[in-house]
Parts: sequence; C-alpha cells; structure tokens
Amino acid sequence: MTIYGVALLALCSLVGLVAGEALGFVLGVKANVGGVGFAMLLLLFLTDWLKREGRFTAPSAGGVMFWSAMYIPIVVAMAAQQNVLGAIKGGPLAFLAGAIGVGASFAMIPFLARLGRPKKKDGA
Repeated sequence: MTIYGVALLALCSLVGLVAGEALGFVLGVKANVGGVGFAMLLLLFLTDWLKREGRFTAPSAGGVMFWSAMYIPIVVAMAAQQNVLGAIKGGPLAFLAGAIGVGASFAMIPFLARLGRPKKKDGA
C-alpha cells in the first residue's frame, strides 16, 4: 500500500533528524548536521533491503515516489539556502571555498558526461 511507503519515508526523516541533531550536539554546533543526508541514506538502504526481502511492493514504492517528487527538492533547496547564508556570514574565505567547490563541480560535468556515453565501434 502507498501508506507504507509514506510511513517509511517519515520514519527515515525522523531518524535522520535525530541523527543530525545528535551529530550537531557532539560537534558543538547549534544546528542539524547532515540530518537530510542521513535520512536519504537510510531510505536507500531500507528500500534496497526490503526489495531483496520481497516486502517492498510497487504501491509502497509509489508512496515514496509521491513524496520524493514534492518533499526532497524542497528540503534540498532549504538546506542549500542555509549553506549560502552560513557562507556569507562566515566571511569571504567560506564564500570563496564554496565558490571553488561549485566551480570544480561544474568543470567535472563534461568529463562525467563522456564517461556515461557508450564507446563508438569502428566503422560506425
């Protein structure tokens, strides 16, 4: 049923929230550190495990896909906004480090695109 997929996503979100808050506390940061990432990794591992066990049906997958279409892009956008605001408040060095990371990622796009293409055969 679709509700099982939604419940699985909610469980992963809650566990990720708690793990991110705990990591922030351990690191001495007053913020959730990686909670969304923990939630997504947990969701990937649990859905893979449930598929191997034969317990993750197509309707359950539909529940996860329904919310992923709406929820995940919103959370990623919110996290990206936090990172930009933190970089601006952190000063020019933090902003420069972020800009270099983004620039390096953009520079990797042509290389990664070539890796995904099938090799041409002779005479084709």
